[in-house]
Amino acid sequence: MSARDFLVELGTEELPPKALNTLANAFRDGISRGLKAAGLSHAKVHVYAAPRRLAVMVEQLLERQADRSQALDGPPIQAAFDEQGEPTKAALGFARKCGVDISEIDRSGAKLRFEQHIPGQATAELLPAIVEESLNALPIPKRMRWGARKEEFVRPTQWLVMLFGQDVVDCTILAQTAGRASRGHRFHHNADVVLNQPSDYVEALRQAYVLVDFNERRTLIKKRVDELAAEQQGTAIVPPALLDEVTALVEWPVPLVCSFEEHFLDVPQEALIITMQDNQKYFCLLDSNGALLPRFITVANIESRDPQQVISGNEKVVRPRLTDAEFFYLQDQKQPLADFNERLKNVVFQAQLGSVYDKAVRVANLAAVIAERVGGNPVHAARAGLLSKCDLATEMVGEFPEMQGIAGFYYAKNDGEAGDIALALNEQYMPRGAGAELPTTLTGAAVAVADKLDTLVGIFGIGMLPTGSKDPYALRRAALGILRILIEKQLDVSLTELVDLAIAQYADKINAKDLAAQVQDFIFDRLRARYEDAGIDVAVYQAVRAVHPTSPLDFDQRVQAVQHFRALPEAQALAAVNKRVSNLLGKSATQQTATIQAHYFDSPTEFALYAALQQALQAVQPLAANRQYSETLTRLASLHEPVDAFFAAVMVNADDPLVRANRHALLAQLRGLFLGVADISVLD
Repeated sequence: MSARDFLVELGTEELPPKALNTLANAFRDGISRGLKAAGLSHAKVHVYAAPRRLAVMVEQLLERQADRSQALDGPPIQAAFDEQGEPTKAALGFARKCGVDISEIDRSGAKLRFEQHIPGQATAELLPAIVEESLNALPIPKRMRWGARKEEFVRPTQWLVMLFGQDVVDCTILAQTAGRASRGHRFHHNADVVLNQPSDYVEALRQAYVLVDFNERRTLIKKRVDELAAEQQGTAIVPPALLDEVTALVEWPVPLVCSFEEHFLDVPQEALIITMQDNQKYFCLLDSNGALLPRFITVANIESRDPQQVISGNEKVVRPRLTDAEFFYLQDQKQPLADFNERLKNVVFQAQLGSVYDKAVRVANLAAVIAERVGGNPVHAARAGLLSKCDLATEMVGEFPEMQGIAGFYYAKNDGEAGDIALALNEQYMPRGAGAELPTTLTGAAVAVADKLDTLVGIFGIGMLPTGSKDPYALRRAALGILRILIEKQLDVSLTELVDLAIAQYADKINAKDLAAQVQDFIFDRLRARYEDAGIDVAVYQAVRAVHPTSPLDFDQRVQAVQHFRALPEAQALAAVNKRVSNLLGKSATQQTATIQAHYFDSPTEFALYAALQQALQAVQPLAANRQYSETLTRLASLHEPVDAFFAAVMVNADDPLVRANRHALLAQLRGLFLGVADISVLD
């Protein structure tokens, strides 16, 4: 069956740059789905996206659907004809449904049957509906109308190209009648670009100063930006999201180097970078030491005969932005950072939980305790906690919210605060996302944990628990942040103690009933997904959770030990034994005796197990005390043989209650040795 290439291009006013890629890919996927549903096979599908157009080209699309047959079943034979062999109403109704006379219906089987032949439609007839349905299904949060038209789209449409081979597909979609005329660059080639066939599209538009391939433009911009940065002895900051946005803003990218006055470099470079990236879509340059250079790269949408005019225009535009940042920075430094706490006394953290200043005081107290527990400086942690929210009241953070923490760091340094205190003001927000960097200082770690824990306890304490879809205070992220800091930085601290202290600080502002257990469960629950992502079976997590460690670091050390234990050849049998012992002891808890009395032994295997247990107890006590959990479980694995021999030779539930109780005590000691690490019966 013959096939032809198909091209559809919808021309519009400038599309929203942050959504361009999403819209283009959704358009491609919608057309692919439509073709598949219509039974139209094809070769490769290409998607193109530029500021004023969305396009899809399908290679070797079949010219028409294949003919097909459809079998329709009717009523059973006995219900289709009466005793005289005449068709019943049911049979006649089925024939009418099939559009044929009853004589054409197949009656050779148990039911009436009709084979319906459906001729395939021409592809050109199907394409308009497929394209229109794809456009209607695009993920557009808010559609707009233009002029007096009733059609709606993300932006007003300007033209429509639909070519199937060399033929125009006759249709009107979104107020545009399909043709073969695209349009070139708004300034370099402000004229129609007539296309003879779909395969001409990319090169014809290139000649008209439009690079329709998004990835081609993106690669070109990145390559040229890096080259220009190297010429300036620098490295460009190229965030992927910014690169995508700039790519979506230009049809014919021309990167150019611009500069700004060096005195602006006295301002924290993060503020300068934020304003240049977010407001102007510029790429900033860093020197070999990571310091900002007084240069930036803009990506023009024209190839100017006088590039200096474009450069000067961008330099003129950026200057007021940088001047604003400089002004806010100088204004904020007219008073010590600590003085901004006065303003925070009137800023609400949460209506029921008091002001932001109240939170800073709580964080300071909690951070001091944490720092003391982990070998940090409690005085520095308390000071950092008290200053932790001050920069929220500054002009800098008011203008650039992304500067929270960063501004505090610079202002604390200028005030002569200790280095770890200044760093902690930024590190309190770490980790800022999944896999993001952690605090580098113990002071920063203490404040970060304190801040997150205070929020968790407060919000839980007023009953505002996160739901499946809503977590306005980012409590899940806070819990994961606490776990990452304590585990990855090897900080051993009891969560129970910290939660109790955090609850006490809120006094009567929160409902403390069952709150400690609720908060701890919520935090430790976050570990389950963490371990699953790391390839650790959920049973390992549950085995440790069963013994309720209070330190996240201790919890993690036990998990790693159990994971190692599972690989041992004895592990499965010992897990099964522990489960059997757990069941035995669970049924006879009231009959257990506290001590093991050897004179009740009547089998050599009991003596052998008892001796093995005493040796194991002596061996693992110092190991467990030093949290050498892997070594502990490896040592306990040697109990496999005496345990197997014991169960093979001994009836645990003996008739004599004293003998039975003694054997239960022996097994309780065995189980207790394992429970010192985890409940490995869960592994069975």
